[in-house]
Amino acid sequence: MPEKQIRLITSESVTEGHPDKICDQISDGIYDEMLKQDPDSHAGIETFCTTGLVVVGGEARTKAYVDIESVVRRVLRDIGYDKQEYGFCADDVGVMVTLHEQSPDIAQGVDEGKGEFKEQGAGDQGLMIGYATNETPEFMPLPIVLANKLTRKLAQVRKNGALPYLRPDGKSQVTIEYDNGTAKRLETVVIAAHHSKNVSTKKLRSDILNKVIKPVAGRLFDSKTKVFINATGKFVLGGPPADAGLTGRKIIVDTYGGAAPHGGGAFSGKCVSKVDRSGAYMARYVAKNVVAAGLASRCLVQVAYAIGVAAPVGVYIDTFGTNKISESKILELINKHFDFRPKQIIDHLNLKRPIYQKTAAYGHFGRSDKDFTWEATDKAKLLKKEARI
Repeated sequence: MPEKQIRLITSESVTEGHPDKICDQISDGIYDEMLKQDPDSHAGIETFCTTGLVVVGGEARTKAYVDIESVVRRVLRDIGYDKQEYGFCADDVGVMVTLHEQSPDIAQGVDEGKGEFKEQGAGDQGLMIGYATNETPEFMPLPIVLANKLTRKLAQVRKNGALPYLRPDGKSQVTIEYDNGTAKRLETVVIAAHHSKNVSTKKLRSDILNKVIKPVAGRLFDSKTKVFINATGKFVLGGPPADAGLTGRKIIVDTYGGAAPHGGGAFSGKCVSKVDRSGAYMARYVAKNVVAAGLASRCLVQVAYAIGVAAPVGVYIDTFGTNKISESKILELINKHFDFRPKQIIDHLNLKRPIYQKTAAYGHFGRSDKDFTWEATDKAKLLKKEARI
């Protein structure tokens, strides 16, 4: 009998009303508004929020006119920060804007026909990671899938009135028990739910357990599952008045929940010429197609760039011993059928569209939305055919 190998793997997620995610959505909301008017807009937009204040800074190069203050207030209102009693309200929060023009030294490296290399180059140096696994229909690790579903459910029951005392901020965390690599059960679930003063801790815990956790966890929840709901006893003060927010601080929530490494940069607020974003989307697209083709059960793709240079300086894969053909053959097929040059990524995935605000909460990967073109498995059949498996 083989030795039983039990592992506990944990991932977390945050709701759209978490301060860091507020900032991600504002940054991407502004970029979307630029893209609506000028698809060639370049941007690196950073947002900071705290009690009574949102600060938008960074750089941009665009022909668009964007009323940034209006975007900020719309995003806050859409999230649910629409009452003064929350301590942070779309109608009266202060908005400070300090955007400036993109550096011409960077621009010449990402514009075709300019700079030392005439082909559109990478907007920065760095490495990006893509990952896929066949353990879920989303080709994502189960812990982050469940964590994101829990925070989505928290927002859903708040917005549809099922739990009207909930407020926008919140977190989830799940620990899954794996037996020899197979997910068996939900070991621990942690929920932090922002709420009003007029609900008892007992009622909140009962409601969250029965209307959020159990519907999401399903068969994975059992009599031994540990549950921690608002473990400090209350969560009345939340959002930016309790915890300042900043664009780009939830990169593991945005990606694979810690089941795979992360590259050098965050995504939100960055235009698609910045390979931190487009390169990571492409790496996910490649990894997912490799797994969907059955070439491996798990696949990690690393791609790295030099600023201003189109071709990547390196592409690396790891299938963790799950490959059905040699990794060298898989890499050969990847290099044959996928083009990692920035312009080709942008064109193939059709990235110059105003789709990014909705990426900025509940993860950039494992989503069924057709606008998330990097989730397509359109090359899986071709890879499978050429691999002859």
